[in-house]
Amino acid sequence: MSAKPLDVLVIGGGQAGLACGYFLRRTGLSFIILDAEDGPGGAWRHGWESLRLFSPAQWSSLPGWPMPPTNEGYPNRAHVLDYLARYESRYALPVQRPVLIESVVPDEAFLTAQATDDREWSARAVLSATGTWRKPYIPTVPGLELFRGTQLHSAHYRSPEPFCGQTVLVVGGGNSGAQILAEVSKMVREAFWVTLEPPTFLPDDVDGRVLFERATARWKAAQEGRVVDIPPGGLGDIVMVPAVREARARGALKSVCPPARFTSGGVVWQDGTETRVDAVIWCTGFRPALDHLKTLGVIEPGGRVQVQQGRAVKEPRLWLVGYGDWTGAASATLIGAARTAREVIRDLAATLGVRPRS
Repeated sequence: MSAKPLDVLVIGGGQAGLACGYFLRRTGLSFIILDAEDGPGGAWRHGWESLRLFSPAQWSSLPGWPMPPTNEGYPNRAHVLDYLARYESRYALPVQRPVLIESVVPDEAFLTAQATDDREWSARAVLSATGTWRKPYIPTVPGLELFRGTQLHSAHYRSPEPFCGQTVLVVGGGNSGAQILAEVSKMVREAFWVTLEPPTFLPDDVDGRVLFERATARWKAAQEGRVVDIPPGGLGDIVMVPAVREARARGALKSVCPPARFTSGGVVWQDGTETRVDAVIWCTGFRPALDHLKTLGVIEPGGRVQVQQGRAVKEPRLWLVGYGDWTGAASATLIGAARTAREVIRDLAATLGVRPRS
């Protein structure tokens, strides 16, 4: 347990936790960051080997220090990991790891975080920034429990080699599905790209910079009760990074509707035909990793926490950052985490009676 109660306890040492740490440094409040990983990088430690951002480095930066540019166009996973590790060191952020928090318990004065190894930390405020990686989502599909082939969520996918020569379903119409399909389709016997709706491909000259600007403009307009005329395109639409453009050139970006049901050896399609399948790669997203907050009674039936400007309505000593738009516009992205952290720490510090340094 900490020697004395802290002002702020940050749970999660990924991009959102580090961004909050940067701004907390400027408040004079006492704080530590508890991270469940074995090293820096948060969820990026678990990305597949060829994963690339779809924004240039300067548009993928945390506050205070821009991500160094790369000669390879969009930064890859290794570049992001190196940046996050150096960022943590550059600002001497007080990260303790590995620490897995299993519950947060309230009393009249403090919130106390309890770890799986029985250690405890108490604080006047807790900032949860655990993200979504530990909660991969797989939809309910008829017959899925019968399927005897390999199933892997994108959270645990690393490379296409294990699927060489197989028949594979890649399920999910977002950027992860497109990028994984692009490389898997070059090594397998046959790849089916399963999407609920036809995928939305953005123009080749549209990348994360444009999407973030559009998302920001929509968010500001909504806050002000305005309606703005902004071209379509969201952060979930498919950005044509080089690997995806290459897949398009060889005709690999063709999607099919979901199967009617799974069988022990494959799938039955909507028209009644059957296909033998060796493996399914689920690129179907994540849910907020909030199990540690169950003890506070703040989690709504939909799996989220009701917040106002990042502050939990049912437990005002709790703040949340980086889980998606409901905790701040684009807050699950590198650049979005920076903006959300600035706003949340400003309000949190004011609540604790401190005015951050400019």
